[in-house]
Amino acid sequence: MINHVWGLIHHPDKEWRAINEEHETVSHMFYHHVLWMAAIPVVSTFIGTTQFGWTIGNESIKVSMMDGLWLGLLFYALILVAVAAVGSVIHWMARNHANRPPRQECIVFAGYIATPLFLSGLVAIYPIIWLCLLSCVVGIIYTGYLLYRGTPSFLGISNKQGFILSSTTLGIGVLVLEALLAAVVLIWSLGSEHSIIWKFF
Repeated sequence: MINHVWGLIHHPDKEWRAINEEHETVSHMFYHHVLWMAAIPVVSTFIGTTQFGWTIGNESIKVSMMDGLWLGLLFYALILVAVAAVGSVIHWMARNHANRPPRQECIVFAGYIATPLFLSGLVAIYPIIWLCLLSCVVGIIYTGYLLYRGTPSFLGISNKQGFILSSTTLGIGVLVLEALLAAVVLIWSLGSEHSIIWKFF
């Protein structure tokens, strides 16, 4: 639930044990955690792109409120799909382990792992490219830390096995994140006449 956020940041080992004991459903986790946390980067980006705009050189590129609203909804949907995709990857990666949890629990696990990335989206309120990139890197690092700390207890495997599985999952997760970021840049640029997409039409 949303009250796990502080625990995952402050004392992740204790919080992972609490999360594992809850056996939360996907719908419950989405309603009480992901839907709220995923709104942070969406709302922040909406405010940043409509009120301040991305500064490229001496030019500030903004989108209209209406365009920002529709693009924000699309961005939000992509985030939710990405969480489910990473959860499915974790489930697939755990296929050779005796204590392989069901796909639903893997998606719940992925939803909590993404917490630092959700929080890092807050800096998009004032979209400075280097600051957003730095925040994203910090979010990835802490997400990786949560993954390494949580995987062994979540799957009931050794730390060595957890390290191997976590490394592979993190690599795939970063690829998913990069694809999501590329999609986000293209999506949010649609509201501007300077979008790279319009050059093809």
